[in-house]
Amino acid sequence: MSLASVLRLVLLAAIWGGSFLFMRLTANSLGPAMLIEGRVFAAALFLLLISLYLGRTLLFTSHLKHFFIIGAFNTAFPFLMFAYAAQTLNASTLAILNSTAPLFGAVIASLWQKEPLKLKAGLGLLVGILGVSVLVGQQLMALGEEGLLAILACLFAAFMYGVSANYTKVAPVVAPFENAHGSLWAAVIIVLPLLPFMPIRDPITLPISLSVLALGIACTGLAYLLYFRLVKDDGPASALSVTFLVPLFGILWGRLFLGEAIGLNTLLGALLVITGTILVTGFSFKKALKKH
Repeated sequence: MSLASVLRLVLLAAIWGGSFLFMRLTANSLGPAMLIEGRVFAAALFLLLISLYLGRTLLFTSHLKHFFIIGAFNTAFPFLMFAYAAQTLNASTLAILNSTAPLFGAVIASLWQKEPLKLKAGLGLLVGILGVSVLVGQQLMALGEEGLLAILACLFAAFMYGVSANYTKVAPVVAPFENAHGSLWAAVIIVLPLLPFMPIRDPITLPISLSVLALGIACTGLAYLLYFRLVKDDGPASALSVTFLVPLFGILWGRLFLGEAIGLNTLLGALLVITGTILVTGFSFKKALKKH
């Protein structure tokens, strides 16, 4: 990786780690549906402005089914699950559970794509499961059934990310920017009918509005541009390393801005989940940092 790519990688991890902070700040006031509708709508508008500036036309109806599949499994439903969980769980826990997505992706690939799990990957799954157990055990005792539902929602979101990652291997070939842009508009349409069933609880204040805009423009729209630039410049394997950095920033932002306690279970759980993900994906920091 070049220095510019490393800086983009760290910035992307910091932004995505911050998304859990903003969800934690807004989920209880707006409810999951309004929060995510605001997020994806702001992101879609941001990418629309970028596309107009670049002179790129989105052929939305040409890939309608594809955009709705990506919009559902990679954006709308996972975002809703994390927004629901953010009403209960702290930002650091949300970020760590999010990083289990590659673990689910490996299991789904072994079933769907008939890719056998190697011994190293199997060990990684066990380590990742142990990490999740260490992370959530204390919270389950403290939060009870409400905490259990929130944790399951996060894991289901990670599962859907795994489905989406495997779908892209057989999906129509669409340019990365158009993939992001089209799937966001599909997510806007998917979430819209849910608004009457998950009403806003509190008045929309300026801090809440700014948090939603930050989620949409920075944590979604800008983050997608950074991610796809990394994929283009350094390949998907190197870009995958952002998965290991996001929990670190999620823990850091939660501590700095929300005063969340960093317990031994949080640090150990994060370490085990990240280690398991590295083993499952076969990721090599040495290869990722090797200059092209």
